[in-house]
Amino acid sequence: MSSDGPKRALFEGFADVAKALAHGHRLEILELLAQGDRHVEALADRMSLPIANVSQHLRLMRRAGLLDSRRSGKHVVYRLRDPSVLVLTASLRQVAERNYAEVRDIIGGYFRTRDSFEPVSRKELMRRLKNDVVTVLDVRPSDEYASGHLPGAVGIPLRDLARRLRELPPDREIVAYCRGPWCVLSFEAVALLRKRGFGARRLEDGFPEWKQAGLPVHSEAT
Repeated sequence: MSSDGPKRALFEGFADVAKALAHGHRLEILELLAQGDRHVEALADRMSLPIANVSQHLRLMRRAGLLDSRRSGKHVVYRLRDPSVLVLTASLRQVAERNYAEVRDIIGGYFRTRDSFEPVSRKELMRRLKNDVVTVLDVRPSDEYASGHLPGAVGIPLRDLARRLRELPPDREIVAYCRGPWCVLSFEAVALLRKRGFGARRLEDGFPEWKQAGLPVHSEAT
């Protein structure tokens, strides 16, 4: 066997993993699974996609080693294979942010118009939580909040935020977070809160990154 043979086969394997990521819906699925395990039907409902399409994406990513699955009653439940999947998607995001003009344009347009302020780092948020000078707001859907959330976080889904503002203290800074650094939910929440007179900032990323960093998380079970 040529000395190039194993290396070329290895690169082909790497390419198979890259191909498994090469669809916007698959990256969205990974973002949702980073919030907690989900069965196919729940993912299809959250993404407003046909179950057959979501199942096909899931099977492809499982074959590429990105996901694990198990059967739970009538459902097949999927989860991320291990934390390296989050590292991989974060690296992809960072390369695109720095080098892909179309991505930079979207960030500079939609996202920056809603919040151009520097986000709060995890370290800074931990300090503020310790000093009890901040209210943390989780604006993900209720099932994601129940699967796990930051300690003491108030769970108000974005769609309910406007009618539940009275649940938030008006004299404390609010730090909102959701699924990741470019999750639309937290940007929309911060824009709404500031419009209503609250002092609001975003967390620099989201729940999965907080958990991956080994920081404390709570769930309804705990």
